[in-house]
Amino acid sequence: MEQILNHPWEISEKEAIVLQYSLAEKVIKQDEFTEVNYVAGVDVAYSKRSDSLIAAVVILEVNSLKPVESVVIEDKVRFPYVPGLFSFRELPPIVKAFKRIKIKPDLIVCDGQGIAHPRRFGLACHLGVLLDTPTIGCGKTRLIGTFVEPESQRGSYSPLIDNSEVIGKVLRTQNNVKPIFVSIGHRISLETSCKWILELSPKYRLPETTRQADHLVKTTLT
Repeated sequence: MEQILNHPWEISEKEAIVLQYSLAEKVIKQDEFTEVNYVAGVDVAYSKRSDSLIAAVVILEVNSLKPVESVVIEDKVRFPYVPGLFSFRELPPIVKAFKRIKIKPDLIVCDGQGIAHPRRFGLACHLGVLLDTPTIGCGKTRLIGTFVEPESQRGSYSPLIDNSEVIGKVLRTQNNVKPIFVSIGHRISLETSCKWILELSPKYRLPETTRQADHLVKTTLT
């Protein structure tokens, strides 16, 4: 899979923040795709034995939600742990993995934030802009923003708000389970993002994209 936009990765924290502000202007917040046949899940795990990380990309066929291709990359950690700058730690191996993928996904779901980020440029936005592919941020936890707990039924949601701006939705994917945090990554609207997350979460709290990518990195680490 081709990377559309390139930039240096070995930069300072200050330079990374400036770059986020600049690239955030490239994020497209409406639907720019039609048919979705293949969807990618992305996850990263850190080794407890060394300063390395494992990045996994899993491609699922949409109708069956079964994996048709996967790639795992092990790489060294090259950027410090800085809240709000995780993409500079985790994206280099993720991008390497996508370059090895043969089946190009029509949609990517990231285990992380999209515009629900202090500079409106979380990992999902960063990846979406680099690959110029529709991308959704789907976080297990909140990074920023305030919300009212949604109702307990599957499909219920409430807005995630920061400085009077709706930056995502707090979405209940199954009855009586903890909600997840959905936000725009790139080339998709918030409403469509939530529809897809529900479609990809027929049985469990997390979408199959995240579950299967997470399983792959954990299996690789063991």
